[in-house]
Amino acid sequence: MTEMHNMKGMERKLQKADRKHSRLYLICNFIALMIISAFSALMCSKTVQTVFPQGGDSRKQMYAIFVMTLAGCVVFTIYAVGLFFRHKSRQLGVLMAIGASRRMLLPGLFREVFFLSSLSAATGILAGFPFVGIIWGLFRLLLVDSAEMALYLDFRCLYISGAFFLLVVAGACFTAWRYLKKTNIMEVIREEHINEPVKQLGRWCGPAGFLLILAGGVMGYKAPVVWMRLCSSYPPSWLSVLYVPVFVGLYMVMLHTVVHGWKMQNKTRYKDIISRGMMKFQGRQTVNNMLVITLLIAGAAFAIFYLPMGTLSSLLGYRAYACDYFYQYRADQKIPERGAIEELARQHHLSLKDWKEAGYITLGAGGEIEVSDGGGRFHIEYEVLGGEVKVISEDAWYTLTGHRADVLPGTYLYVTNTEETSIYTDETAEDLTNMVTGSHIDTEFAGFLHYDLMAGEIGYYVLDNEEYRRMSQGLTDEWRGRIVQFNADGKDSYPFASELYRLFVDSFDESCEQTCAYDRVVKIRENEKGRTYWMDTELGDEFKISFDQTDSMMFKTQWAYKPSFRILLINDYLRMTGVLYMMFFFVFIVCLTTALVICNTRCRTIALNNRYIFDDLKKLGAPPDFLNREVNKQCSSVFITPALVGMTTMYILFAGIVYGNDGKISSYEVIALGVCLGILILMGAVVYIVYRSTVRTIKRHLLQEQS
Repeated sequence: MTEMHNMKGMERKLQKADRKHSRLYLICNFIALMIISAFSALMCSKTVQTVFPQGGDSRKQMYAIFVMTLAGCVVFTIYAVGLFFRHKSRQLGVLMAIGASRRMLLPGLFREVFFLSSLSAATGILAGFPFVGIIWGLFRLLLVDSAEMALYLDFRCLYISGAFFLLVVAGACFTAWRYLKKTNIMEVIREEHINEPVKQLGRWCGPAGFLLILAGGVMGYKAPVVWMRLCSSYPPSWLSVLYVPVFVGLYMVMLHTVVHGWKMQNKTRYKDIISRGMMKFQGRQTVNNMLVITLLIAGAAFAIFYLPMGTLSSLLGYRAYACDYFYQYRADQKIPERGAIEELARQHHLSLKDWKEAGYITLGAGGEIEVSDGGGRFHIEYEVLGGEVKVISEDAWYTLTGHRADVLPGTYLYVTNTEETSIYTDETAEDLTNMVTGSHIDTEFAGFLHYDLMAGEIGYYVLDNEEYRRMSQGLTDEWRGRIVQFNADGKDSYPFASELYRLFVDSFDESCEQTCAYDRVVKIRENEKGRTYWMDTELGDEFKISFDQTDSMMFKTQWAYKPSFRILLINDYLRMTGVLYMMFFFVFIVCLTTALVICNTRCRTIALNNRYIFDDLKKLGAPPDFLNREVNKQCSSVFITPALVGMTTMYILFAGIVYGNDGKISSYEVIALGVCLGILILMGAVVYIVYRSTVRTIKRHLLQEQS
């Protein structure tokens, strides 16, 4: 009993002496669980799930970054527990050397590991919720606040956090069991000093890695389009494996950094032999950690790029509109007349000018559509009733824009935006059909006209005056409409625009409670063929809007008759898109914070595990400047290389995505890419500040241990 008591007392003393490593393990687990808890809480919240459209690119990007963050946190916790036991092994070895059996050590070790893992993981999960609340609250307080920004958490997110909690605890207990199974006591004692070298490839691996990153990015991005063109089927999910060369290339770049560095071999090739040697002999963990850091920084850059790209493109586009107020409506709706609108403007001490009105008609346009053959395959065929389009005459075009358009009979001009980047353009129509009388004319695409306010989901065609008159005959008011535009005379009024918006929306009946995606011509075509239009099934439920939620982002951006009031668009933009941008801003914070924590931890590990080398160098007469330089070199490789590779790769990839969306980069996108470059510089500054702080901390610890 006395022997057991003495053994437990010695075990407690060794644990007390090893508190700093236990503290580091607690911090690593706490941060990983807090990040996963906060991310999953926000991602699963009703607020985010309502705003992010099902199947939309923004939702896919959110999930992709979450998986990336989850993988990074898994690697981080595995690394943390491995680091903890590398230091713990010396304590275990000492106890085994003085006679403690594995059976005797097992309960105490499991208790300690279970307690530390459970405590850090549980507190991390709980801390995730206030972490989300604080960041979300600051965003609402400092930037934008609205009813849509109210955060409603769904605690089913705890399933994700709980699974990660079990992974952490089970992994720690398994590692404890594995370490106790070791039979060589000297191996256990010296576990802390066992090196983990990596296979050394030639200096070609770095450049080859960059080529693989480029090739993988291009193949992964272009493969779905190429597959659809060559195979006439929707791309299978396994095509994502074509992105694998990106990760192989990243690994090779990190391996080159650890083994060779990026300085040219010359007469000073042995100058960095000490710092390079310390990194190489712990290369396996260093390369793995640098790879995770690179992915996290790339994820942070991608998330933060979403903000300026969306915000600047939209806000600059709004400011470039040709008029302050633009709206269109069906002729069967009783919209306020000009006199009522001018009276409303006078009530707000505002006068109006440049009032212009023109009529339009809605016709069925032919076009090439995808027809499903089943099994994911499809073919392209021409449909006479391909979809609905709005049509105006040459005279109406002149009335609205002040520019002449000479449209030849038998042709049409398609209205697109100034930059010709609208994704809704269709040049395949060969006929137009009157949806009431059934009469139609043969026509063909003859070029583009430019007017940003008419470039949208349902396109505008400009026809010859005579053909327009002929196609208008017999149309009911349901297929006719009016376009109105005007300017504020002087400084515009937000209260006037807001009241006019509500008055305008309230004038429509339930037949106009439709999104831009609802195509009346396609509905008629499908019904005539005995099929149900997909928007009238459960699949279309997620695209439905309601006049009860006229201030929601979904309604203001997707309503088929949404007006364009410049002052409303500019002032309400952040309020409408706040949830979307807040989510990506949060992802940016999470990914960057995780990357910097891993950088800091890895640098401290490399330096402190090799502290005996620094001590020997000092005894051999190495001056303090030399030792400082060696610490700087190790830390710079861990911090700077992943940051540069991650940020540069993501910037190039993002620019490629912007170009690939429509085959060009607009002037607004050039400005946004410039802002993204500025953000990268700020990110680099943050990385550098943390790098300098880490170096100072390591130097202080080394000096304390040496003294």
